[in-house]
Amino acid sequence: MASPSTTTMDNVLGLLRVRVVRGVNLAVRDLRSSDPYVVLKMGKQKLKTRVVKKNVNPEWNEDLTFSITEPILPVRLEVFDHDTFTPDDPMGDAEFDIQPFMEAVKLQLECTPSGTIVKRLEPNRKNCLAEESHIVWLDGKVVQDICLRLSHVECGEVQLQLQWISLPGRSF
Repeated sequence: MASPSTTTMDNVLGLLRVRVVRGVNLAVRDLRSSDPYVVLKMGKQKLKTRVVKKNVNPEWNEDLTFSITEPILPVRLEVFDHDTFTPDDPMGDAEFDIQPFMEAVKLQLECTPSGTIVKRLEPNRKNCLAEESHIVWLDGKVVQDICLRLSHVECGEVQLQLQWISLPGRSF
């Protein structure tokens, strides 16, 4: 019988690397600025960037990696202003669907020229896209640049990049 950790790893289809690139025109929550950080949630997994002090246009360029067992779960993004003596202030949130990205991952793209756009996603009422997003075959990897408009806040966008990391001997 397999141990619980082996069974859990057996269910992992691959890894989704989310590069949290930057925030643009984030809300001011302190006197003149904010100390923003991003929290990403997918299912029971929760990942967090570092805090960038006094900046409403922060550059994180941080890679956060999810283990994918269910490629149908959305990713929830929340931005907070870090406070030392009081609870952190919410600065907006967004959610994005990884299903179109996962469909591109399943395609056999090995013979496709690098830079080929596999799929285009348009902003609409059902997603938080601030602009058109492309899923691209780039240097042997499926990559998607996303700009999300934050909800429940007066202003702000967060730019991300998704990349799929295959595990040796795994495919779906």
